[in-house]
Amino acid sequence: MAKQFKEQGGAATMDPSPWFRWLSSAVIRRLMTPGHLVTNRRKFEQQRTKDGRKHVVEYFHQIDDGYSHLAAQALKSLAARYDIELRCHLVSGPQGKNSAEPELLIGLSRYDSSLIAPEYGLNFPKQTGAPKPTLLELASMILAAQTHESFIHCAAAVGDALWGGDVKQLKALAKEYGEMPKSDLAATLEAGNAHRAALKHYSGGMFYYGEEWYWGVDRLHYLETRLGELGADLQPQQPLVMPRPTRVAADLKDTGTLTLEVYPSLRSPYSAMIFDQVVALAKNTCVTLSVRPVLPMVMRGVPATREKGLYIFSDACREARYDKVRFGNFYDPIGEPVRRCYSLYPWACEQGKGTELLSSFLRAAFTEGVNTNNDRGLRKVVEAAGLDWAVAKTIVVNDGWQQSLEENRLAMYEAGLWGVPSMRLLDEKGDELLALWGQDRLWLFAREIQRQLAARQK
Repeated sequence: MAKQFKEQGGAATMDPSPWFRWLSSAVIRRLMTPGHLVTNRRKFEQQRTKDGRKHVVEYFHQIDDGYSHLAAQALKSLAARYDIELRCHLVSGPQGKNSAEPELLIGLSRYDSSLIAPEYGLNFPKQTGAPKPTLLELASMILAAQTHESFIHCAAAVGDALWGGDVKQLKALAKEYGEMPKSDLAATLEAGNAHRAALKHYSGGMFYYGEEWYWGVDRLHYLETRLGELGADLQPQQPLVMPRPTRVAADLKDTGTLTLEVYPSLRSPYSAMIFDQVVALAKNTCVTLSVRPVLPMVMRGVPATREKGLYIFSDACREARYDKVRFGNFYDPIGEPVRRCYSLYPWACEQGKGTELLSSFLRAAFTEGVNTNNDRGLRKVVEAAGLDWAVAKTIVVNDGWQQSLEENRLAMYEAGLWGVPSMRLLDEKGDELLALWGQDRLWLFAREIQRQLAARQK
């Protein structure tokens, strides 16, 4: 009998029946098609116009989240630039099964925000410690007391004082803008959390418009573009408020001093859309590539809710369209297909085709709609990677691969990372130069590689 994995909001299986695997894959494929997106947007706008409603953008601010502080710095510009009603809500971080590693996530938000802030023209202190609880509480009471309009005007200043540890400035802001009694704070957070949950999300630093979610400054360009297409941009000739950082050209080439580690999994939409681009970045810069695959999170016992899964898939499809990457013809490889492919990975590496095998599997499962749960599908994967199926079918159920994947997982966690794809840039001594989670940080790795190579040439 298939092992059952229960998740909040629905049931999933680690090894679903062939029928359930087909059905769930078909549902996701339909939901993620560009045509479905266009239809939903058109229906929403037709109803909005009929009801006489403005363009309402909702923002959910998590006070201890680094990404939220970056987003708060864009609020004034967004409100001034676009013909929108911007509503702001105070929330807490992801909870329950939506929060796999809350302490690692909040720590990463601080580290990551300090790295990307300059690239967006924003501020975030170069520090690793969390703000003091007393300051978090005061900052929360200030923001909880605000109207939507006053929140827009003071959120960034409150965040600057909070993250800078400036007690005097926070007290001055409390005097200027007011603060909510401590006894009422919990109810305000609960109301914000409940409203976010009703809109089917779980995280802080999020923007919502027209049944779609946009995460922090990294996804604001999508929202801005959408508002522009709707005629809500009051300055259409000007650059976007938060344009997406571009990848730098691979002008400088390495001579064996840098290693780019990537931790993908075979059921990760983000891994699927970015894996070949990581390989290409290493090749184009002559940086040594180290591929360290791990089990999918749900196969490691990390829960995932339906709302989280759907957001991840929709966001990955959006990212793939932006990068002009073929993606979205999905046939779920969870469970046995993943294990069968990983059982071939050590052999593929011996043939010098390990990277090709992973690339071929991800392409089959996420781009070509191949059912990898049978020999016919797996054969397509193996042969597309340039490997011999006659040999592969005799070793496909071999053990011995599990230990190396577990070692990779432990190394990833030791670096403060847990999701996939994670990446690390190492120097010639093996010391870490940069370690981040997410396909949307490849541009930062590309820039850091060029910085490191430029410094070595001086």
